[in-house]
Amino acid sequence: MSAQNLVEVTSPEHFQALLNADLSRPAVLNFWAPWAAPCTQMNEVVKELAAKYPTVLFLQIEAESLPDISETFEVEAVPSFVLLRGHTLLERISGANASALAQSVATHSRSPAATTVQSRTNAAPAAPPASIPQQAQESEAELNERCRQIMNQSKVMVFMKGEPDAPRCGFSRQTVKLLRDEGVQFSHFDILEDEAVRQGLKKLNDWPTYPQIIVNGELVGGLDILKEMVSSGELKEILSG
Repeated sequence: MSAQNLVEVTSPEHFQALLNADLSRPAVLNFWAPWAAPCTQMNEVVKELAAKYPTVLFLQIEAESLPDISETFEVEAVPSFVLLRGHTLLERISGANASALAQSVATHSRSPAATTVQSRTNAAPAAPPASIPQQAQESEAELNERCRQIMNQSKVMVFMKGEPDAPRCGFSRQTVKLLRDEGVQFSHFDILEDEAVRQGLKKLNDWPTYPQIIVNGELVGGLDILKEMVSSGELKEILSG
């Protein structure tokens, strides 16, 4: 990497050493994956920002190769950005939002007194405050009904992180590839765009993770079960029924 303040993190120990070298220095953590096209775009944005703001430390973290760091910061999709100063969480940015990242870096590159922190702790940085709830919030029954309607929109529905052509987690990417390799026509729902559905579907289907594969309005499971069904031929039997 060209800029001295732009560093590829190689291990959790390397990460801690870089942060601890100067706890007063703002740092931008760029969680990325080589298979995600939006990450390629945002990596270029990060390079430009690193050149523009030499006092800010930019850390490139390959999310799936360094799961301990990703889990510490509760990174569930890429690209994701976490801005820190020492153990203080300044801001989180999810997705390929170059303007939001540039604005955030410009804001937090100033002196600590000029910025407003979201949390301070000796432990891993906490999540920023939750967004203000909508005035007309769905009841649990209404949410369950909406989830069921989405589940029945297509013979095969995939609740995933991101879009089929731009998945934002490795499991979603593998699921899309497997279904396409098998010639399965499917619709999808991006759970990152609807937090209510994201949480409601976990409870409704008693399944805590994503992606969730739905066939004929019923949950069949996640990626591991899908792999088993493809291997055994069970998926083709269900779809031909």
